[in-house]
Amino acid sequence: MTPRLSILIYHRVLARPDPLLPSLPDVRRFDRQMTLLKRCFRVLSLAHAARRLQDETLPARAACITFDDGYADNVALALPVLRRHGLHATFFIASGYLDGGQMWNDDVITHVRRTVPGTPAQQRATLDHLLGRLKYLPFDERQAAVAALTGAPSRGSELMMRSCQVRALLDAGMDIGAHTHRHPILAAIPDRQALAEIAEGKAALEAIARTPVTLFAYPNGKPGVDYTQRHVDMVNALGFEAAVSTSPGAAYPGSDVLQLPRFTPWEQDLPRFLLRLLESRMRAV
Repeated sequence: MTPRLSILIYHRVLARPDPLLPSLPDVRRFDRQMTLLKRCFRVLSLAHAARRLQDETLPARAACITFDDGYADNVALALPVLRRHGLHATFFIASGYLDGGQMWNDDVITHVRRTVPGTPAQQRATLDHLLGRLKYLPFDERQAAVAALTGAPSRGSELMMRSCQVRALLDAGMDIGAHTHRHPILAAIPDRQALAEIAEGKAALEAIARTPVTLFAYPNGKPGVDYTQRHVDMVNALGFEAAVSTSPGAAYPGSDVLQLPRFTPWEQDLPRFLLRLLESRMRAV
């Protein structure tokens, strides 16, 4: 059977379960998932796995772990679990929210949590409705709409990483990757602005890391919807060696290394988590 590469996407790891955000794992669930992943798969760094895809030397049951956006709990809670299991991960960071920033969707989450009455299920329905209405607005229009809904944007938030935490990831042997500067949906903004967002995110992280940043994650990441071949060409021209989407499935030798698919582990119990992961490997991209 042709070797395949499963790439997992995480965003946050919480200290405890959050009824408003049940898809986000708490640290205990994340620890159990990492235990299972280590037992059943060979976890590689993304950079190494991408090279082995191209060389057609990918080992059996290969997998990678990735985190998107740059949340501080990745360092405070996820990193100790990864280190305890001896696992590697790549962290894709939207540089514009480092050192006290906050993403628009988190402003909306905070607003719903504080102002919408009802059960967690009712709050989640309101949250899903608002996020769905706002996500694909042009970037500046979306920012204005969120500000009008929630009030002034957060300042001095501790939700996202600080520059020192980015360096802590590198010191721990992890990799960082670019995720644009402000996390716009690339297909929704002019090409010149998209190129600037990708380049600025790369340059900002390289200034912190003092090393080239060669990995990239497309914001939101649906091919043909959130980004197009034009953006793949930009990523290639800027010197990235591998990039990931959110197209579900597994990569195989011959996959486009600048559009690698990824799997999101939503399931809360381990058997379903493993089943979903195995199912994702049946779909080669």
